[in-house]
Order: sequence, then C-alpha cells, then structure tokens
Amino acid sequence: MTPPEPLSAVPAPAGIVVLVSGSGTNLQALIDAAADPAYGVRILAVGADRAGITGLHRAAAAGIPTFVCRVEDYPDRGAWDEALAGLVAAHHPDLVVSAGFMRILGPQMLASFTVLNTHPALLPAFPGAHAVRDALAYGAKVTGCTVHVVDAGVDTGPIIAQTALGILEDDTEQSLHERIKTVERHLLVDVVGRAAREGITVTDRKATIP
Repeated sequence: MTPPEPLSAVPAPAGIVVLVSGSGTNLQALIDAAADPAYGVRILAVGADRAGITGLHRAAAAGIPTFVCRVEDYPDRGAWDEALAGLVAAHHPDLVVSAGFMRILGPQMLASFTVLNTHPALLPAFPGAHAVRDALAYGAKVTGCTVHVVDAGVDTGPIIAQTALGILEDDTEQSLHERIKTVERHLLVDVVGRAAREGITVTDRKATIP
C-alpha cells in the first residue's frame, strides 16, 4: 500500500494590531475580512486613544482584545509614545494599521513597527485631518484615498496604493466622505492583507509589496 502524502503545513496567519479613534468602520472591514481564513491575517488587538468609542465596541463584539492609551494620562508625548509602543509590542504584531487613528505617532512607535495608514485623499494633495473638506474648498474634480507607510510627518509617508474618485457637482463634505469610505475600505483590506502576508519594502520613497 502506498503511504499517504504528508499534508502541507498551513501558514500561520500574519498578526496585526489596529489603532482607532472613532467609529471603526475601516476596522470593521478588516474584522470581516479576517473572519475568512483565506485572508491570512489575524487581528491580535485593537488599541485606541479614547475609551468608550464605537471602534472598541466593534472589537469587543468580535472577541478581539482591546487597550486604551490616552495622551492625557502621560506627562508628555514622548512618554505616551513609549507607552503605546509597549502596549502594541505585547501582542507581537507583524504589522500595525492606523485605521482612523487621529494621533501623530512618535519615534518609538515608528522605530519599532511598520505602520500603515489610510487617508481620504490622493496624497500628497490634501494631507491632514480635513482632507475631504479641503478638496471641496479647493474645487478639485478628482479625489480618492491613499494607503501609505507612516513616517514622522503628517501624511507624508511612502505611498503604497491609491484609488481615485470623481467629485460630483452636488457633493457635500458628508456625501463625498461616505463615497470615499466605500472605496477606502476595499483598498485598505487589500493592501493590509498583502502587506501582512508578504511584507513591505521601502526604497527611495517607493513602497512595494513583493
């Protein structure tokens, strides 16, 4: 009798920590994607800079550990950054994802982890917290979303992927932002999955996933 062929080892899913500051709609897209074993990514924990936010409730509902690291609980931003890095490191992630995390990360976080961020504009146009409003005020005809590697600047890190979206004549800030969120979730899920599984290489500001 011919012995059965050995079963191929199934690769362990890549682990990520997701950081949020609000409702967590991008987080929910990642939770939904990670529920499929074929996605190859496990959300190890969700961290926030505020307690009681919807993003933390989404994580808890999915059985994902959570933690809160508030800036006001530390004497300065450096101490907060070190504390955040320690909380993230406790979960040993392969990748950290800033999904609506409204804080600038400091040198300890950036030295310790590769962090991806999603932004509701086509960077380098319209960086900052009011990208959708700024695009409308400028009279732009096209905007979109960007997933990039986080660096020490404000939305200045190497770009990994972008999706463009036309601005309609009757768009308001709210309607445009909602349409951007729809394409943003798809882009984030795709990029995070590939980056977590395969890694990211950054050379001369060019970010690539092998």
